[in-house]
Amino acid sequence: MKTPLVSPIDKNKSSETQDMASFYQETLGFTPNSLFTMMHRPRIARAFLEMNQAVMENKGRVTSSLKRELAYLSSRTTGCRYCEAHTIRAAERYGSEADRLNHIWEYKTYPAFTEGERAIFDLAIAASSVPNAVTDEHAERMRAHWDDGEIVEIMGVIALFGYLNRWNDSMGTQLEDPAADDAERYLNQDGWSRGKHAY
Repeated sequence: MKTPLVSPIDKNKSSETQDMASFYQETLGFTPNSLFTMMHRPRIARAFLEMNQAVMENKGRVTSSLKRELAYLSSRTTGCRYCEAHTIRAAERYGSEADRLNHIWEYKTYPAFTEGERAIFDLAIAASSVPNAVTDEHAERMRAHWDDGEIVEIMGVIALFGYLNRWNDSMGTQLEDPAADDAERYLNQDGWSRGKHAY
């Protein structure tokens, strides 16, 4: 794309936009352009922010870092370079070790990952595929490691990033430099590039 479909509004436009900017300053270290594209219709942005906070809330064994790792795998499956960069950055900021991030696509065999995590990552890839590829085998493996509430949390992350992947790839949202820097550090070996998100 030559330009984003819709440009973000100024984050200093109102007290509401400034409040949203401060929330993401904590989570990502910068304000994402995607949110301020949504702010052309503030109710959409507010609803998204509430959903994001509810889904990413840490309730226990499905840790904040694990949620960002599975969000990365989901986004990689759909091909959203913008969300890949954001999720790998967020995973590191929320405690994922470099060893895991450098070997995340080897999760099926790499010793840093547990069987329960492998079940999550397999589900994330299957659920993010089109057509959907979730099977009874995925369900059985998930139930063997995670309770119903945890599975709902995990599916919440996959569904949230399904929305974001569609939004950012269709909008051609401009990728912010801090996220691009982290993606280049961790994902270049897998062929990552800014793609349509570079202007």
